[in-house]
Amino acid sequence: MLNLALTLLVLSLLLLPVVPASSAPASSLFDKQNLTAWCVVPFDAKKRGAEERAAMLQRLGFTNFAYDWRAEHVPTFDAEVEALQKHGINLVAWWFPTDPHDPTARAILEVIQRHHIHPQLWVMGAGGPTTTPAEQQQRIEQEAERIRQIVALTAPSGCQVHLYNHNGWFGQPNNEVAIIERLKQQGISGVGMVYNFSHGHDDIANFPAIWKRIQPYVVAVNVTGMVKGGADKLIPPSQGDHELAMLRVIQQSGWHGPIGLIAEQGGDAEVTLSSDLRGLAWLAAELKAPGSGGQRPKFD
Repeated sequence: MLNLALTLLVLSLLLLPVVPASSAPASSLFDKQNLTAWCVVPFDAKKRGAEERAAMLQRLGFTNFAYDWRAEHVPTFDAEVEALQKHGINLVAWWFPTDPHDPTARAILEVIQRHHIHPQLWVMGAGGPTTTPAEQQQRIEQEAERIRQIVALTAPSGCQVHLYNHNGWFGQPNNEVAIIERLKQQGISGVGMVYNFSHGHDDIANFPAIWKRIQPYVVAVNVTGMVKGGADKLIPPSQGDHELAMLRVIQQSGWHGPIGLIAEQGGDAEVTLSSDLRGLAWLAAELKAPGSGGQRPKFD
């Protein structure tokens, strides 16, 4: 009887449908536990310290935090990690220096290893546009080498390095993909990219094609309101003309990764993030069924 019961159990398990990881319900993309607070520290008019900031994130219901710091915050790195842990906030990403020889890079890694955490390391770059195919290839090689050095430096910490689109040559999605693919040719895997709506205003018109190109490499998407030609204007999600369509492209692609909300607009970070949450909730409702979100949120 035991063998028969075991056989029936195995058969029942085999008959269960296989659900790919990318087929998670669309609504879960915008669930609170999938959201990350980002660009908080340097832009908070209240100038909160580590403890106040972690408590504020907890009040808002965030369980994930990406750490954007400035030189003045280096002495409080340990306090930041400890406060987040105290309030049950996961430090999922850490803004990392662009230069692998920057002393702060090693300071960050020492804190990471001391606290046994493994945040993603978000790395920026710059550079003006290239003018010839030869210059373009040289730039790809140059930037791939820089990222390779950062990967080698950070490997003992167990943290993954990801490229962050922040304007300039480096911030162009096609250039980031070219760097990642060059690294893969060199046997370096695991490098992805963070896509920021706020630095993608030039992508609006061709976003479906751009997303198809970058989707395999995207590890996080940071969402803001999107107005064509509004590259210098940071507005909450729901307040633009294009973020709904862009999120629909992402949702329909089956991508399922963390969604970031940013406080870079300035002001009281708690108010800013609260507005972001309201705006994203409206967008999520509209994605389920147009009109179901009710009146578009209004913010002072």
